[in-house]
Amino acid sequence: MPDGKTRAKQSTPRSYEGVVDLITREYPGLSAGSQQIARFFTQNPTLIALESINAIAEKCGVHPSSLVRFAQTLGYAGFKDLQGVFQTRLATAAPGFRERISALEQELSRTAGQGSKGLIRDLVVRDIAALQGLMDSVGEAALESAARLLTAADTIYIAGQLRSEPLAGLLRYLLTMLHRRVMLLDPAGGLAPEMARTMGRGDVLVAIAFRHYAKEVVSIAELAPETGTPLIAITDSALSPLAKNAQVLFTVPEDEYSFSRSLAAPICLIQCLATATAAHLQPGGTMPHIPSVTEIARNQKARLPRPSTGSKMEAAFQGLKK
Repeated sequence: MPDGKTRAKQSTPRSYEGVVDLITREYPGLSAGSQQIARFFTQNPTLIALESINAIAEKCGVHPSSLVRFAQTLGYAGFKDLQGVFQTRLATAAPGFRERISALEQELSRTAGQGSKGLIRDLVVRDIAALQGLMDSVGEAALESAARLLTAADTIYIAGQLRSEPLAGLLRYLLTMLHRRVMLLDPAGGLAPEMARTMGRGDVLVAIAFRHYAKEVVSIAELAPETGTPLIAITDSALSPLAKNAQVLFTVPEDEYSFSRSLAAPICLIQCLATATAAHLQPGGTMPHIPSVTEIARNQKARLPRPSTGSKMEAAFQGLKK
C-alpha cells in the first residue's frame, strides 16, 4: 500500500499547465497568505524553477515554511516536489532559454551601484526578459481568436484604468485608425458602468487590468456574461478576476513586488492585436498597415481637387468686390 505522500504525488499534476489549473481551482478557498504565494508562483514560473526556497520566500515576502505548506496544501510532498514541475517546464522550453536567463541575470548583477545609468540598464534588461516571456507565453490560437472578434464586432468596448489606462488609449487609437467603431470606457463623469450596459452580443469587450485590479474594470468585465458580450482579457495571471469570464485570455506576468512595473510587454501585445486585426481587414497577403492621423490627413489633402487659374482669379475678384 502506498503511503499518504505517495498517493498525493500520484494524484497531483506533473505538468506546469496542470499545476496552474489546480491553483486556479483552489485559489478562492486559500488563505490570503496562500493566495499571495499562488499569484507569485503563476507570475514567476522561471524564478520558481531556478531559485532556492529561501530566495523565493524573500522575493515573495513570506517565510520559507509557508512555501512548504502551500505545496502540501496542493497535495505535493513538499516544496521540492512542486518545484520539480516548474523545472520540467523550463527544461522543455525553447532551446537557449536557460542561457538567456543566465545572461540576463549576469547583466543585472553588473548594474549594481552604477547610479542612474545603472537603473536604466536594469529596466532595459528586465524589459527584455518580459518581452521574451511574452513571446513564449502568447499562443497563435489566442491571437487569431482575438483578431477575429475585433474584426467582426459591431462596437469594440475598451476598459482600462490606473496603470492600464495608457494601454487602453493606445488600443483605441490603433483600432480607430483601422476604422473600427470603438468606445473607451474611461472613468470620466462616472458613467463607464452605465455605458458598459449598452454592450450586446454583436460587440466585444477588451478589459485590461493588472494587480491591484481597478475595481471599475473588474465590475465592467463581470457585466460581459450578463450582456452576452465576448470578453478579451489582458491581465497578469490566470488567477486574475478578469480571467474567469474571458473568451480569450492573455496573461502578461509581472513582478508584483518591484517598484517599477514596465509596460513594455503589454504595449507589445496591444500592438500585436491591432496588427493581427489589420491583417484580417486587409486580406491579400501584404504586410498589414495601420495608418496614422497625419498620414490620413496628408492623403486626404492630396486627393482634394486643385482650383484652376480661372477659379483663383474669380475668387480674388469676389474678394475685391467685398
